[in-house]
Amino acid sequence: MVANPSEVPGRVAIVTGAAGALGRATALRLGADGFAVAAFGRTGAGLTETLRQLEEAGVRATAVACDLRDAEALDAAIRGVEHNFGPVEVLVNNAAIYPNTPFLDIPISEFDDVVAVNQRAYFVAAQTAARLMVPRGRGSIVNIGSITWGGGWPLLASYVTTKGASVAMARALARELGPSGIRVNVVSPGAFPTEAETIHENPDIYNQFVLDHQSLKRRGANEELASVVSFLAGDDSSFVTGQTINVNGGWTMD
Repeated sequence: MVANPSEVPGRVAIVTGAAGALGRATALRLGADGFAVAAFGRTGAGLTETLRQLEEAGVRATAVACDLRDAEALDAAIRGVEHNFGPVEVLVNNAAIYPNTPFLDIPISEFDDVVAVNQRAYFVAAQTAARLMVPRGRGSIVNIGSITWGGGWPLLASYVTTKGASVAMARALARELGPSGIRVNVVSPGAFPTEAETIHENPDIYNQFVLDHQSLKRRGANEELASVVSFLAGDDSSFVTGQTINVNGGWTMD
């Protein structure tokens, strides 16, 4: 019988980008599932609020302020969680930036910044976490992808590129880390109501655009995405690896 996370003391989940809406919902859900939660994010009110909500819900939690563009700092932060807070058994690579720039106008510095946060940090975090997980013979890594990687998206070439990379990386890691008991999957959200929607000039027009394309004619809740991350993080998905689960209200069906 596979133990429930709540029955195994000290199991820790790391969620990057936990200061934002999707990251916070994911952190709260994993906390409700019985994991202690290390919420990674930029210093500020968002991270403070996530920690407050976790603690208010009775979750053993810690906030880790970290610049994900600094590979050495990210590696040290994850190792610090393992040393000071408990065994890292789940990593959710969620943090992302999404500058809205026409492709012909994207400066290489902007592209490098997006890659550093959305792609290299996923790689570094996964590598550090896996090095901790492998000796224990178990662990789950979940990358947050995007509906954009499958069909392209105007003005978001840098973001789309990195989100596609998150899927490719997950498949490669699932193949390589599987023999060590580590599972790696992707949750690919559609258009959830988060701070990312501020890149669109007219919220009402964008909202209608989303509903027109979805099969389900309502907007998804952040908690609905978090529930799929929860499934992949937990033991109910113990035979699932290398997969991408679309959570987009039927916008795409591949």
